[in-house]
Amino acid sequence: MGKLTQARLESLGAYPFERLKKLFSGLTPNPSLLHIDAGAGEPRLPLPKFVGDVLNANLSGFSKYPATRGNAPLPQAIADWLKQRYKLAHIDADTEILTANGTREALFAIAHALVNPAAEQKPYVMMPNPMYQIYYGAAVTAGAKPYLLPCIAKHDFAPILDAVSAETWQNTAFVYVCSPSNPTGWIAGRNYYARLLELADVHDFYIVADECYSEIYWQDKPLGLLEVAQDLGRDDYARCLVMNSLSKRSALPGLRSGLIAGDADLIAHFAKLRSYTGVATPLPLQHVAAAAWSDEVHVQQHLRIYRDSLAAFFDAWGEGEPPAGSFFVWLAVENDEAFAKAAYEQQAITLLPGSYLGAEDSDGYNAGSGFVRLALVDGVKKAAELAQRLKKVKV
Repeated sequence: MGKLTQARLESLGAYPFERLKKLFSGLTPNPSLLHIDAGAGEPRLPLPKFVGDVLNANLSGFSKYPATRGNAPLPQAIADWLKQRYKLAHIDADTEILTANGTREALFAIAHALVNPAAEQKPYVMMPNPMYQIYYGAAVTAGAKPYLLPCIAKHDFAPILDAVSAETWQNTAFVYVCSPSNPTGWIAGRNYYARLLELADVHDFYIVADECYSEIYWQDKPLGLLEVAQDLGRDDYARCLVMNSLSKRSALPGLRSGLIAGDADLIAHFAKLRSYTGVATPLPLQHVAAAAWSDEVHVQQHLRIYRDSLAAFFDAWGEGEPPAGSFFVWLAVENDEAFAKAAYEQQAITLLPGSYLGAEDSDGYNAGSGFVRLALVDGVKKAAELAQRLKKVKV
């Protein structure tokens, strides 16, 4: 490992769940209660009924190497879903879509495709704060400087674009957008995306939209970046990449199947990098993924469970309201680490301190501090029980 790469890795703190293990070291959860794991965003809902049949019918594919770009019928199934979901007039399965072995790897690798660490002035990679921590690690290891957009309750957790100086925009390589947001549940609207596209044209940067929670929402179905781009006459999706996954939409996190779609030039550029580094999804799993993208019945079933879980949690909690999107509750507390420890010891609940999903800005402020993230992934009864137990936590 080169000294520069090693230094970049060492500058990163431990990943959130490693920090959580350390926080809980030496603690014992209440032995009289069954443990509730609300820490990880890992859906634990029944598998869609077709999974086993499709997998069994394609087992011979394990004897073949899969293509990094994706093999038929998966790219076309993704294209068809994007057209249906976002009312796109066109998207080419061959030139505007890549498949990914889950989006975690793709969201990380994209920084290494779009950042030039040898540039005279180190480029920024802009991201929400708090965030999915992959964004931060990707920016640092690619040689960029993370630029944090604070997402706070005062602004309904929206990143405020016009608070950023023109000079900063000019030195930005690309922007991560997470909509619906992990962890706050904020959803990007049409005006937000339109303004970001306007800024991207003026200052020459790209937009990478993480839309992995697009099918989990409280009331209004979230818009997508490509959808807004098309409505603005950007039929080539210039400067835009979106990523999505079956982990949340279809409750198939172990399938490791996601999509990358958008600007054909960016897709070609990224495909070249991924031909060296990208891990392709095994062929039998690609067939399962194609079936999942082609079926909406199970998605609507899951959505009903998530909505009912959110309603049950807030009914039992007695205040607040569900987030606009995602299955997370972003709950304000006085001290996030102290609350997480107390919840674990007193009520056998695992949750994630919000500060672990944020980063300190130049003033030492972490926009995730004073919150905890709860993942409602176990169904309606557990969601209500989670709220009832949390009300008993004493810090």
